[in-house]
Amino acid sequence: MPKVSVLSQTGSSVGDIELNEAIFGIEPNEAVLFEALVQQRASLRQGNHKVKTRAEVAGGGRKPWRQKGTGRARQGSIRSPQWRGGGIVFGPSQRSYSYKLPKKVRRLALLSALSTKVRDEEIIVLDALTFDAPKTKEFTKVLTDLSIDRKALFVTADLDEAVALSARNIPGISVVTANSINVLDLVAHDKLVITKDAVQKIEEVLG
Repeated sequence: MPKVSVLSQTGSSVGDIELNEAIFGIEPNEAVLFEALVQQRASLRQGNHKVKTRAEVAGGGRKPWRQKGTGRARQGSIRSPQWRGGGIVFGPSQRSYSYKLPKKVRRLALLSALSTKVRDEEIIVLDALTFDAPKTKEFTKVLTDLSIDRKALFVTADLDEAVALSARNIPGISVVTANSINVLDLVAHDKLVITKDAVQKIEEVLG
């Protein structure tokens, strides 16, 4: 079982924790991890791109000139696709890019992402993370004490308003609960900072 040191908010060691090997110690499957990332990023796309077809462009109700006898090519509408200001052929339309992956694939991707953080020693387990009141200055001090100078994902067992609001204005820092942890957030951040309670909650759900 992977063993990780448990730190306090001030950065001092307060013990060790053994992580569940079936969750934090598997061989990461990079292909599945990539699939999950593509799926999650696709689901975030708005898909609100839109162009007008010839049926939607205003005007063009009258035939521009008679069918025969002018020496010019026959035309039925000045809003045909070949005209400037006409409708667009095969242009983008509003659509949803989201799709679903099988449950087992999603689970394997999450386990792979967590195991990668442990393997690369990019995980920090905290004994607890609490603030009396929302204070960005106090959260910045925690980052300094933990020697975090890059993007970091903080995971707590439950939503703590004081912690979430304290980190809100710090660039590169995100705070999520154990229930909403996902592959994209894990991969996008250099460090994973997780509380002991959150570790237990993740092991209960994924174990």
